[in-house]
Amino acid sequence: MFIFSIANGQFGAYSGQVRLFGGGIIVFSSFFAGVKREFSGYNAAKLVKDILAGLTVCAVALPLALAFGVSSGASAAAGLVTAIVAGIVIALLGGASFQISGPTGAMSAVLVGIVAAHGLQGVFFACFAAGVLLLIAGVLRLGRLISFIPMPVIMGFTSGIAIIIALGQIDNFFGTTSEGLTNIEKLLSYGRLGFHVNWQAALIGLLVVAVMVVWPKKWGARVPGSLVGIIAAAIVAGVFHMDSLATVGDIPRTLLLADRLDLSSLSFSMVKDLLSPIVTIAALGMIESLLCGASASRMKGEEFNADQELIAQGVGNILLPLFGGVPATAAIARTSVAVKSGQQTRLTSVFHSVFLLASMFLLGGVMARLPLAALAGVLMVTAWRMNDWGGIRYIFSHKLKSGISQFLITMLATVIFDLTVAILLGVAYSAILYIAKSSRIGVSFSDIDANKLRTVEGKPPVLETTGVVYVTGSLFFGAVDEFNRRMAEMPAYDHVIFSLRGMPNIDVSGTQAVLELCESLQKQGKTVACCGIADGVRTYFDRTGITVLLGETAYFWNAEDAILDLLSAEIAE
Repeated sequence: MFIFSIANGQFGAYSGQVRLFGGGIIVFSSFFAGVKREFSGYNAAKLVKDILAGLTVCAVALPLALAFGVSSGASAAAGLVTAIVAGIVIALLGGASFQISGPTGAMSAVLVGIVAAHGLQGVFFACFAAGVLLLIAGVLRLGRLISFIPMPVIMGFTSGIAIIIALGQIDNFFGTTSEGLTNIEKLLSYGRLGFHVNWQAALIGLLVVAVMVVWPKKWGARVPGSLVGIIAAAIVAGVFHMDSLATVGDIPRTLLLADRLDLSSLSFSMVKDLLSPIVTIAALGMIESLLCGASASRMKGEEFNADQELIAQGVGNILLPLFGGVPATAAIARTSVAVKSGQQTRLTSVFHSVFLLASMFLLGGVMARLPLAALAGVLMVTAWRMNDWGGIRYIFSHKLKSGISQFLITMLATVIFDLTVAILLGVAYSAILYIAKSSRIGVSFSDIDANKLRTVEGKPPVLETTGVVYVTGSLFFGAVDEFNRRMAEMPAYDHVIFSLRGMPNIDVSGTQAVLELCESLQKQGKTVACCGIADGVRTYFDRTGITVLLGETAYFWNAEDAILDLLSAEIAE
């Protein structure tokens, strides 16, 4: 017996490995088939389109990479390296032709707290570990999990992140000084330290905001307003000798930064403390990347392989800290620009990285002198535009109370608590709302109207003691009490026909309630039949003994068939 148990355990572990490996084979076979279709008929004309689209995306990505690198608590160089490496690695392995990955505002909002608590090495290790989780999630084909997050929760999550980004840029935008590990602590510290504005910084920040707001959209398709704003800010700062402004600092001309993952610097206590941030980064990477992919796939009319995208994001984030980069995700702003710019294949992302690399080598000195206030202005506008204003207006204008509460709870939780907590809280609250609504089960009783029976003439006596019980809604633990209460009000029928067409689901508690009801009715000498039963509900009835109790002949397609069978039995007697 002991030997059998060990062998069985080994087999179980082995079969788990086979399933994992098999999942990976399925994902990768689908990936290679997709790439083959993507490059079918590729020619020089399409190559030119990819190059031009890559150049356009580079213009959008350059200021954002610098800004997100700084706002994450790392450096502008780390943001550039992230955009370059992610743009190549993740794109080549990605689940679609159109995804552009790099540093994002949402991720920077998470990272700044990790940097404050554990330094850059904490960020690098968390990035590496989160990459491993994303890779496993992709191999296990967990991409569809994103569909279980309600849209108001995602909207609230995004708006909360936007608030965090904006709050995190107050010091750079206004040239002020604050203290604290969280944005709330920093805000409160102004009461103690004072809010002393550097008007040069504020002027530069407002200049960038103004340029980005007024810059025409049709021009922005080729030259983004953020890039124009930063250039204008740099010119103004240079012309008026604004030497008191904090700047980006040195931009190394290398992809291997001095600050990169060093496993020897880690301690057990740090790794333990990083478990929650690791999950947060992985969850955020999954959410942002899959939402971006779903949105862009609708925009381009192209299939999106969610599981392959998770594998790509995992591999990319495993490699990034080895270069000194920060965690990356797919970015909707850059992706949408790529699609609108005529992107043909995933080479667009590769070309955008090549152009960013060239910028690092050729324009490093210029970028080093950029005022941080200018980047703060970019992030302020980005934070505003992150909000799904159309969706927010919709749920508030239509007074969708459940959607409004989901949005507000998730947004506040994102600002106050950990981002993972916010998502879990939003999903849990949504689940509670759904359960509460689903527990409202409908039960109605109907006597038999012989005139509506096409094959019955007159009014047979048996019909006077027959009734149909219509059940509408899922019968699960939350609805059992209401179901029992309504069944206690059932008229004194001798023959009961349960119409279950409106009951799509049932759980163990529900089947127990039905079993006890049927037993009680049969003890009273009453007959019981069921009609319109769903396959899943029938399976539960078969497994829990209800079918044995009623008999196989107690199931009918509709109530009329059940009534006719009852009449036939009455005539036979």
